Amino acid sequence: MRILICEDSVLLREGLVRLLEDAGHEVVAALPDTNGLTDAVASATPALCILDVRLPPTFTDEGIRAALGLRASHPALPLLVLSQYVEERYASDLIAAQGGALGYLLKDRVADVAEFVESVERIASGATVLDPEVVAQLLTRRNRDERMMRLTERERTVLALIAEGKSNSSIAALLFLSEASVEKHITAIFQKLGLEPEDGNRRVLAALAHIENSGSPDAARDNQGGVR
Repeated sequence: MRILICEDSVLLREGLVRLLEDAGHEVVAALPDTNGLTDAVASATPALCILDVRLPPTFTDEGIRAALGLRASHPALPLLVLSQYVEERYASDLIAAQGGALGYLLKDRVADVAEFVESVERIASGATVLDPEVVAQLLTRRNRDERMMRLTERERTVLALIAEGKSNSSIAALLFLSEASVEKHITAIFQKLGLEPEDGNRRVLAALAHIENSGSPDAARDNQGGVR
């Protein structure tokens, strides 16, 4: 897989290059800031772009704003945003934006090499991977969503598993259902939550709605009856 990295820290940038190349991937560019990022994406044609949220010159939100720019100019390009903190101002916009796969992970996750490489490969293959802490900080409201009351018990269980990042096949295996049945439940969930195809990543938006109404990621897991 061809990967582009945009990270200001020399140690982390070089560490990511080594880690990803050891895993069999090709790092086509490793940039210290967003200067030349658009041109690099156009010329190197990466299959995945990894960006730090806080980049020079102000070290505030340059990276995530660049990610939003790439989502607009290259909507199909999978993106992985790495951050020490959650940039709430733009994170929700990025998650809701229509386009390719997305990852938003805190840098602590990079310490677990196997988990990080797996997340990179899942994102490149089309999955959306969100750090539980990112979700928790983005969802500060605790108001009950009347839309959630429309869901059946089975649909709520399926949605809870979606919020855990489970694939349709994994959900089918856990609930002893066919994948076709799981797909029907997910379609019903989208309809009852009023999520249309043009709303961007409906799977992520549905998961966020579930976690918001559960109060926390831990509560979301508890609602699954112990399924992890």
